[in-house]
Amino acid sequence: MKIAILGSGCPNCIRLEENARKALQITGKQAEIEKVTDIDKIMEYGVMRTPALVINGEVKSFGRVLTPEQIAEIFQAY
Repeated sequence: MKIAILGSGCPNCIRLEENARKALQITGKQAEIEKVTDIDKIMEYGVMRTPALVINGEVKSFGRVLTPEQIAEIFQAY
């Protein structure tokens, strides 16, 4: 599984990354986490509000910080 956290590096972006890492611990899943801060690359995903969570190239959430439990629920499909 490949996870991308889209955002400028703001506190919410950092929190989303931390929550994604916690969700990996909760589920026991393995993933590569990439931080995408380049605005052009973020816009390629069609995201207009950050932070955003992308899994395997598919935008799962944007404009809010999901909890570790919410992210773990999304991970169950992978």
